[in-house]
Amino acid sequence: MTDAHDLLFKTLADPTRRAIFERLCRSGEQTVGALTTHAGVSQPAVSKHLGVLKQAGLVRDRHEGRQTHYSAQLGALAPLVDWTKEMAGFWESRFDDLEDLLKRMDQ
Repeated sequence: MTDAHDLLFKTLADPTRRAIFERLCRSGEQTVGALTTHAGVSQPAVSKHLGVLKQAGLVRDRHEGRQTHYSAQLGALAPLVDWTKEMAGFWESRFDDLEDLLKRMDQ
């Protein structure tokens, strides 16, 4: 696994960051204030989490006056999707092999 993969997994491992990212995915672009209302943590904590999400490429910011608007970057999840597909294929193959073995044992 590459460093980029590690950063993505580490970033999404935190439940608060994951919740913020999910909110941006579901609700679209939002300000720090709007995200803080639903995050259950302080505004500085939300800002810190957004910085980590931005560093991992999961969110993008846009400045408008004194407000900063954040939006989810779904394309950044591609390595996670690829890894999940790879692992699903691996386990499917293993379960197929196990099924074949059990059928041979029943004969």
